[in-house]
Amino acid sequence: MDSAAKHQIPLIYASSAATYGNGEFGYSDDPILIPKLQPLNPYGKSKNEFDKWVLKQTNQPPFWTGFKFFNVFGPNEYHKGRMASVVFHSFNQIQENQQTKLFKSHRPDFKDGEQTRDFIYVKDVVNTIAWFMNHKPQSGIYNLGTGYARPFIALAQATFKALKIEPNIEFVDMPQDIREKYQYYTQADIRRLKRVGKAKAFRSLEISVRDYVQQYLAKNRTW
Repeated sequence: MDSAAKHQIPLIYASSAATYGNGEFGYSDDPILIPKLQPLNPYGKSKNEFDKWVLKQTNQPPFWTGFKFFNVFGPNEYHKGRMASVVFHSFNQIQENQQTKLFKSHRPDFKDGEQTRDFIYVKDVVNTIAWFMNHKPQSGIYNLGTGYARPFIALAQATFKALKIEPNIEFVDMPQDIREKYQYYTQADIRRLKRVGKAKAFRSLEISVRDYVQQYLAKNRTW
């Protein structure tokens, strides 16, 4: 950030929806709320600390944006291992034994598989970043999600549908090391994104999963 300011180079960096923690203050990207957020893990905290630092700087690049990425999925995430998306893991499990596994809920207010996130296809993420690079609207920190929360079970069912296989889902215990730091709900408030002119609708979950599964995973297409 300092180098970009010094040399007057535009900068776009990655923040995260993990900054919102349990969502005690909602999911608005209003900069007034950022200092109040309570992330659940070191990853989310590191992103939020940088967001807070950026907002205090007086010496800034000519244009800058921090994107709070929500649950991004899509081609070329094979290198992420355990942290790859449910679509990626479901596809591989289905190919192996015609079944996929989802985490059980460990909260009484959520049924198994109904933990809910704002899933966004990587193609929509790339298109949004390109739009910001080309148009350079108001600098700031923006949510980057679809604005619609969907349950994990819908993601798994869409994967089966893309493969034209009847759903077969097993629920397993969530690992202890992430159980207390797990977000059960996220949904991006994208009103600020729309106000600066990025009004094109994002793909639906089902369309995104079908494209990912049929055009990339099933064809083992990577680059």
